[in-house]
Amino acid sequence: MLSRWMSGSSRNLDREYNCTVRLLDDSEYTCTIQRDAKGQYLFDLLCHHLNLLEKDYFGIRFVDPDKQRHWLEFTKSVVKQMRAQPPFTMCFRVKFYPTDPAALKEEITRYLVFLQIKRDLYHGRLLCKTSDAALLAAHILQAEIGDYDPGKHPEGYSSKFQFFPKHSEKLERKIAEIHKSELSGQTPATSELNFLRKAQTLETYGVDPHPCKDVSGNAAFLAFTPFGFVVLQGNKRVHFIKWNEVTKMKFEGKTFYLYVSQKEEKKIVLTYFAPTPEACKHLWKCGIENQAFYKLEKSSQVRTVSSSNLFFKGSRFRYSGRVAKEVMESSAKIKREPPEIHRAGLVPSRSCPSITHGPRLSSVPRTRRRAVHISIMEGLESLRDSAHSTPVRSASHGDAFAGPGRSGRAESSERVAVIADESYSPADSVLPTPVAEHSLELMLLSRQANGAPCSIEEEKESEAGTPAEAEGELRALCPGAGGLGPAQAQQVNKFVLSVLRLLLVTVGLLFVLLLLLIVLTESDLDTAFFRDIRQTPEFEQFHYQYFCPLRRWFACKLRAVVNLLIDT
Repeated sequence: MLSRWMSGSSRNLDREYNCTVRLLDDSEYTCTIQRDAKGQYLFDLLCHHLNLLEKDYFGIRFVDPDKQRHWLEFTKSVVKQMRAQPPFTMCFRVKFYPTDPAALKEEITRYLVFLQIKRDLYHGRLLCKTSDAALLAAHILQAEIGDYDPGKHPEGYSSKFQFFPKHSEKLERKIAEIHKSELSGQTPATSELNFLRKAQTLETYGVDPHPCKDVSGNAAFLAFTPFGFVVLQGNKRVHFIKWNEVTKMKFEGKTFYLYVSQKEEKKIVLTYFAPTPEACKHLWKCGIENQAFYKLEKSSQVRTVSSSNLFFKGSRFRYSGRVAKEVMESSAKIKREPPEIHRAGLVPSRSCPSITHGPRLSSVPRTRRRAVHISIMEGLESLRDSAHSTPVRSASHGDAFAGPGRSGRAESSERVAVIADESYSPADSVLPTPVAEHSLELMLLSRQANGAPCSIEEEKESEAGTPAEAEGELRALCPGAGGLGPAQAQQVNKFVLSVLRLLLVTVGLLFVLLLLLIVLTESDLDTAFFRDIRQTPEFEQFHYQYFCPLRRWFACKLRAVVNLLIDT
């Protein structure tokens, strides 16, 4: 039996898992990894495949069965991080946007960042004025099809590209005009470089929004950029805080706190509410990583951060990579022949169509586009909405975190009619990064092929079962549970005593904490220990928001009881 267990364990350790990583050009890289392979191993495989040396700006993103996005942690096992069943599907994306993308050493790195920002523009994350939008789109045209040629590019040729969530014929004509008259002679590399230079100047460059609500219940999007922390509401940036002004980030459940110290020793605590605790933790981890990457001078300065209050440990997290300054210094030392870039051989983009890669949906005549889009969307009705960086479990939940006047269904309909005859509104949508647009479909298809449940709900039901079934299984496993013998009764008594002992210890600790709290709030002791605790923002917030109202309530109730006793 021991030998059978050992052989089973060895087979488990030697098991290989298939991984599919969708790249920025929508091609796919497939590989197999061992059970104990770390995230760094998979990332290095990808970078070797792409011939990429300036790799610290990039990361691997995946989605768990609850549709919550995560960045793959390189120091942990890939298999242990993936809660879905194999084969695993992930995406290669820009994780840290370069502060100055034009200063990147190698053209291959600039090209990959160009592809990411091109996706941001298409999905409504990179907002800009109409004139800037036309210039950016013209640079994409020049990079992908080269100089304007009347023989190859008939009237209205720019309409065959889909640059934005929405755009009008007027904007299409402006894009074609700039492409014809201003960009002639530029190579793809030059056009991409000019595109990056322009994109870098926009307020929402590098924004990956996380949907939240503020303390008033208004929908907002939080984001971390190379320059600081950003809060967007509707089409306005309501807060911008530089990284050197952020003193602390923490979360408790669904609540995210940002502590800010500005000039003249002015301290601010911004509070926001994420839709789920998992989304809040993801937001917190993204903030910790971005602050460490952009703010610190050396990776040796990175410290383990704990999201905790006064008495509880909370979650602990540590950024494990290099910081921006070290990456730039390392890039300056790169000395090799520039790697070849195969732009013309890209797989047709599923999310950003382009006429250079063969026929696609955007080449359908304008009168038929809506019908074709609707027929495609009907075929994907079984898929959940994947345009959120947090789970969207119901229509009402989606409405709660959509922008003003927009619901989850409204967002879907907007994506259906991506080309409209209205003028392009650069602030039309501040959408979270879509969740690997095609990866969810691939996951569902693979699970159907393997006979696995097709939906998260079905999977939960199949795993959980009914209480009656669970009780029947328990009775089957414990046939002697009908009558307890002396030995079993003694074990039960020991268990009950241990539980009681645990309860007594817990009550004792709570009593000690209560005494300490009363001493902190009611006594005049001015020792260094008590003074340090009283000056913490957490204690001040607890004292004024919770303790004082509770004390007034107790005093009121006590007076009422005393008056009642006196009257009787």
